[in-house]
Amino acid sequence: MTSLRRPLLAMTSLACAWPLAAGAQTQAPADTVVLDEIRVQGESATRGYQPLRSSVAGGAEKPLVDIPQSVTVVSPQVLRDQAARSLDDALANVAGVVQANTLGGTQDAFAKRGFGDNRDGSIMRDGLRVAAPRAFDATAERVEVLKGPATLLFGIVDPGGMVNIVTKKPELTARNTIETRMSSFGGGKNGGGTTIDMTGPIGQSGFAYRLIGDVQTSDYWREYGMNRTRMLAPSLTYFGPDTTIRVYAQYSQYKVPFDRGTIFDPATGRAVRVSSRHRFDERYNVTEGENQLAGIEFDHRFNANWSLKAHYAYSHNWYNDNQARVIAYNSATGAVTRRADATQDSNLDVHALRVDLTGREKLFGFTNEFLIGASYDYSKVIRTDLIRSANATGFNIYRPVHGRLAASRNVVASDSDQTERLETASAYIQDTLWLTDQLSLVGGARIQAFDQYAGRGRPFSVNTDISGNKVIPRAGILYKLTPAVSVYASYTESFKPNSSISQAIGALPPEEGKSYEVGAKAELPFGLTATAAIFDIDKRNVLYTETVGGTTIARTAGRVRSRGAEFELAGNLTEQLSIAANYAYTDLKVSDDPTLAPGSSLPNVARNSGALFLTYDFGQLGPGRLRAGAGARYVGRRPGDAANSFYLPEYTVADLFVSYETRLNGHPLDLQLNVKNLFDKVYYPSAVNNLNVAVGEPFQALLTARLGF
Repeated sequence: MTSLRRPLLAMTSLACAWPLAAGAQTQAPADTVVLDEIRVQGESATRGYQPLRSSVAGGAEKPLVDIPQSVTVVSPQVLRDQAARSLDDALANVAGVVQANTLGGTQDAFAKRGFGDNRDGSIMRDGLRVAAPRAFDATAERVEVLKGPATLLFGIVDPGGMVNIVTKKPELTARNTIETRMSSFGGGKNGGGTTIDMTGPIGQSGFAYRLIGDVQTSDYWREYGMNRTRMLAPSLTYFGPDTTIRVYAQYSQYKVPFDRGTIFDPATGRAVRVSSRHRFDERYNVTEGENQLAGIEFDHRFNANWSLKAHYAYSHNWYNDNQARVIAYNSATGAVTRRADATQDSNLDVHALRVDLTGREKLFGFTNEFLIGASYDYSKVIRTDLIRSANATGFNIYRPVHGRLAASRNVVASDSDQTERLETASAYIQDTLWLTDQLSLVGGARIQAFDQYAGRGRPFSVNTDISGNKVIPRAGILYKLTPAVSVYASYTESFKPNSSISQAIGALPPEEGKSYEVGAKAELPFGLTATAAIFDIDKRNVLYTETVGGTTIARTAGRVRSRGAEFELAGNLTEQLSIAANYAYTDLKVSDDPTLAPGSSLPNVARNSGALFLTYDFGQLGPGRLRAGAGARYVGRRPGDAANSFYLPEYTVADLFVSYETRLNGHPLDLQLNVKNLFDKVYYPSAVNNLNVAVGEPFQALLTARLGF
């Protein structure tokens, strides 16, 4: 793998040398374009509900109206008002994103513009990949989504887009909060949690710290089970005159239900007539594990125009799981066949490094905004013991008797030691050329080298051992009709090697995508940001999974095309009324495949989806400030499996909140009540097949008290 590191070393050397050669003078020449001051603290990427700036599309943070690609930012205020406790909650505010196969509720999984699944590498924290199966937690400040292919900037990513969780950083202004929560899921007994968030300077040294701790314990809303998580995240930042250095760590433990949901009866095409709270597995259906994360981030400003950022993180996820899996269903009698399965001692290690040089220079009379960078990613997963029992009958969903199928200890040697290693190294360059104050062109390319190895079994059998490289181009044009309104067009490509870790069929062909996008953006009066986009994505060798005889198998569709339109609006309609709204039309069709029928769609992708959330600030009421909001999320009808043999029905879920901000002994106190799924709607957010259909959460009341000290 020495060859993979060469582009990284070369680009890192260039990144360090360029600003010294290009203009490391103490004072900038008269014709130099001076960047805005680097914002250590102060100017925010959002204002209330309104997104303003993002760095996810070009290294340096810039206004959204200057980016020729669709970018969504879910602000801290939106996350707080909606009491978002998962990435599913946060991404309900993003057009064209729906839930995919969550592996029994244990993994983040989203289809973006029709493409994506769990473990697809598209979910990042502060721009780097991590091993955690659920990346959103109490450290999250806001969520950014870059729509369309993001390969030029982030490497191997699906063409639908990538999700970046921006975490809370140490601040030089002291601020401490303690937050307690109670949920109706636990009946007040096991339905709560506590978060502590402390930050501030360390004397006059230029150092600042942040310590975030979170504990959650709640009864699972279905028939049995419990959610337990523990997390501690310390970080330290040095703020120098030209250099900022942050070191951070995080440790968490979790124990959550492994719940494969309900059954859709093939005879009716609908969910079986059983309460949504009933489960068809066993009490040992649990996933428990721990996450470890450590990293260092370095920012240096060479001069008024050039800055260098380097960021490295190591993360590790370990887990064990057990499950009683339904593998067959008799629609005439309600009898099911089950099997006790387990994965024991699963370990995922991820190393991620990114070095970005950003700056502005005038060349031949034109302003250029440069991004020159390199990245290196290494991930390795080993699932040591794969446990499978014999098929068992004797369970009926209409007359369930739990406890008759014991957890298995039968390790299947031929299925164990599942191993996958993916190592990539990349170098990339992007230039935004401003021909006038209104017109800019964006061009760039990335050279992506990769080495992939996968196999399983005792004795070990290798079924993937490939390496290669790919050049990925990007082009775009943006025209500013006014300083606050722009129109754009872009062309991007994507590349993603596929793995056949769970089947001995040899290496699957890599996914390759091409995307065209046309859109418009505006910062409207009263503090509104609006984005409208039309896209066309053509992708070959799309990876999807299906379950055959209780075994998950990876396949590829020959060619899939996704076309659609999206609209998003976020910010203030008036001084008192805020809005977060989105709508997406996604037309996803298989156009060429030896197995799937032409014109069929991929699982879980809805043609229509959207959300609306409104918040009104009533202002001063008594000793405090009253705010209230309400909204709804809609997802249309969509196929439940790759064969399109059944469909999940459309659903609309309503939510509301009321908050009261006051003071207690001089300290700020916020009291907030959130009601989720107000009308107790039974809905199904995703499926793998008709025996594995996720069930959405029912009515929940969540009371939060947040005290500053």
